[in-house]
Amino acid sequence: MEWFLVSPWMVALLFLVAVAAAFIDSIAGGGGLLTVPALLAAGLSPAHALATNKLQSVGGSFSASLYFVRRGAVRLAEQRLNIAMTFIGAMLGAILIQHLRADVLRQILPVLLIGIGLWFLLMPKLGETDRASRLSGLPYAFVGGGCVGFYDGFFGPGAGSFYALAFVTLCGFNLAKATAHAKVLNFTSNLAGLLFFMFGGQVVWGLGAVMLLGAFCGARLGARLVLTRGHQLIRPMVVTVSVVMSLKLLWDSHGQTILRALGH
Repeated sequence: MEWFLVSPWMVALLFLVAVAAAFIDSIAGGGGLLTVPALLAAGLSPAHALATNKLQSVGGSFSASLYFVRRGAVRLAEQRLNIAMTFIGAMLGAILIQHLRADVLRQILPVLLIGIGLWFLLMPKLGETDRASRLSGLPYAFVGGGCVGFYDGFFGPGAGSFYALAFVTLCGFNLAKATAHAKVLNFTSNLAGLLFFMFGGQVVWGLGAVMLLGAFCGARLGARLVLTRGHQLIRPMVVTVSVVMSLKLLWDSHGQTILRALGH
């Protein structure tokens, strides 16, 4: 299915959805909550929707990463090892998901995301200022880059929050700095996933290009706010996005059971 078979109104709507999703994603993650359902509503199959979503996600994460690098919030030379491990982890995750079912992870993830939200909510000083690093070099690259990258390639939802949490808790970064660095690793794992989908021929390039442009614009706006408003903006958005993602994943897994229990 190509983009010109979709009505112009739907194309315009997908562009706006990508703008909003990338804006949210650049601050707190979770933009896929908007874009994947929108692509499914446009008539794409689940496989095409996920692949096309990766394309627009690459545009958004690249835009935010570029902004942070140009502003000096991230020094790429210091992140080379993290980037390399993230890319390797994401590729391995994308390969493995083809051979295993993600059902167990789907059940566990809502609990993890709620835990992240509660952590930021109940620890108001977390990420307020830089702290001493607990992990660095190859050990951090393996945990904060490779392991989270593997998760992003294997499943994906909430990866941006996991990257940021790792930078805050293990590297001791403040929340704004952690978010900026998380976006670089998020771009890396998005790119690895996109390459895998490209080889499978699943990307709908027309729609993806339109959404990529929207994501590029939305992410740039969000990245600016990260550096100007930082801690006071990121914390409530991380909490909100974590809760919303958790509820959506729970509904996807148990929605029919809940409806039957309610007598519908």
